[in-house]
Amino acid sequence: MRIVASPSPPGSRDALPRIGCREPGNGTGRDGTGRRRRTRIGPEARGKDDVVAAGEGQGLGEFDAVLEQFERHLRLERDLSPHTLRAYLGDISSLFAHMRAAGHDDVSALDVTVLRDWLGDQHQAGRSRGTLARRSACARVFTAFCHRRGWLASDPGLLLGTAKAERRLPKVLDQTEAEAVLSTQGPGDARDLRDRAMLELLYATGMRVSELCGLDVDDVDRDRRTVRVLGKGRKERTVPFGLPALQALDAWCVRGRPLWIREGSGPALFLGVRGGRIDQGTVRRVVHARLAQVEGTPDMGPHGLRHTAATHLLEGGADLRSVQEMLGHASLATTQIYTHVSIERLRAAYRQAHPRA
Repeated sequence: MRIVASPSPPGSRDALPRIGCREPGNGTGRDGTGRRRRTRIGPEARGKDDVVAAGEGQGLGEFDAVLEQFERHLRLERDLSPHTLRAYLGDISSLFAHMRAAGHDDVSALDVTVLRDWLGDQHQAGRSRGTLARRSACARVFTAFCHRRGWLASDPGLLLGTAKAERRLPKVLDQTEAEAVLSTQGPGDARDLRDRAMLELLYATGMRVSELCGLDVDDVDRDRRTVRVLGKGRKERTVPFGLPALQALDAWCVRGRPLWIREGSGPALFLGVRGGRIDQGTVRRVVHARLAQVEGTPDMGPHGLRHTAATHLLEGGADLRSVQEMLGHASLATTQIYTHVSIERLRAAYRQAHPRA
């Protein structure tokens, strides 16, 4: 079987050179001017955990043409986020490396035995259950794609079992710890105002760090105290926030952000010291540093504040559906883990306080 990737006309999006999943200093899906950026990610842009061993990626042929067409399918038809796209391409590259090592040089040799052998090797290599679950899901997407294209007579992914990701209760701050972190006093300069606004907004809304980095100034509605968030799968939602977050945002936008605006800043709400849109790594460092300032507070990143916000909402009486909508979860089952967190905290308080516990 011969698979040829059709050439792209000059000037088209697919004629652009391949780049990584983000530009330097930018952790969002927008370019330096604030416009949404369509990102083309090739096999060279995989994460560290998905890099194929030296020598396994040699020999251009059928696999490379298939991978290129699968990348176009994921990017243009499924419109996956850059992070998911990078992960899926890394997974299929790993599968192709396994097939090459087994003596297969054509995608038509892919069957359920090959898939199970590949996942078995991944398990023996110490991959986590979460990674195996994602790679199983990716394999099913890929085999369905190949079957629709006529490259496979049947879809072996339908015979592949579903790996269950391990569900661990997330670490969260209690309400006293959260108050202590958010009340920490800083020097009041532009950096401090930005950091305080980011922490307040993360805790108030429970948004993801990627969503925070992608915010523009006009995404915030001060009068209604809501923020427009672009989440996973390009799904947009509106999330409310409280007065402390509004006050922190006002202080940053009035006294801090104007000092860092540069020619290429665009409409980004949160800026780095050089005037560009803030990146996710910077936000993570800020959160870790702020929590370290409060003695006895568990170390966690921005996602820990997301867990904390959801847990405190449920403890305060919010219904599960409202929390699901606020967090942007596609499935209610994902949100239900926070009910277990609340129950465990209740049990711990009971054991500590009740005389007959």
